[in-house]
Amino acid sequence: MPTIDPSARIEPGAVIADDATVGPFCVIGPHVKIGAGCRLVSHVNIAGDTTIGPRTTIAPFASLGTPPQSTAYRGEPTKLIIGADCDIREGVTMNIGTAQGHGETRVGDRCFLMANSHVGHDCIVGNNVTFANCATLGGHCVIGDWVFIGGLSAVHQFTHIGESVMVAGVTGVRADVIPFALVIGAIGRLGGINVIGMRRRKFSRTALHAVRSAYMTLFDRNVGTLEQRIAAVEDRFGATEPVDKILAFVREDRDRALCWPGDHHQD
Repeated sequence: MPTIDPSARIEPGAVIADDATVGPFCVIGPHVKIGAGCRLVSHVNIAGDTTIGPRTTIAPFASLGTPPQSTAYRGEPTKLIIGADCDIREGVTMNIGTAQGHGETRVGDRCFLMANSHVGHDCIVGNNVTFANCATLGGHCVIGDWVFIGGLSAVHQFTHIGESVMVAGVTGVRADVIPFALVIGAIGRLGGINVIGMRRRKFSRTALHAVRSAYMTLFDRNVGTLEQRIAAVEDRFGATEPVDKILAFVREDRDRALCWPGDHHQD
């Protein structure tokens, strides 16, 4: 049987794994599913059709699965799905999806969401993603694996951020960010490659060199068109996996412009 503090309120219909722990003053709604080994420390609110993956820990005053902050929402049955081994800290908020979006908000495995961070409706967050304090996603964002979003930073709705991007603190991201990039500035601009992140993931020196060279070529406005620069990068580094990921990202159809270095924010 799960360990449930007598002060917790569990609505009939909630499914709680046998080895889960629900601490004092938690409130669990009737459509919530809490996986094996989860621990709700205290004062946690989980509502809506929300699934919490195994071994996830949720700190006090987190509020998960509440209605989307969207004027179009009319109570449709949408979802929040959170993966395994996540660490969700104090005051974190996550909303369910909307019928106009994916119908669900999804957070991957091994994510670390620090205090007061927020995941908006219909977002898709990858694995091993870190949100520093008060980092915020608007609705419909797509965040790749191994992304780090700095404290007090905000990502505009419908923005895509590629794999292994690092967003500096107090940064507003309003354009799509290629994988392995560093984003800096009050209005986010590219500030180079996330070398530290790539080294932590054990990418080779050859891969680091290829990504840096690809970055410099792609964003050199003095040489040809973007299409020509893409072709040049593919010819030179197309066999390098992280560069292939950058090229695939650049070629995607997108709602938002690409984030650029310097004073350029789109193309």
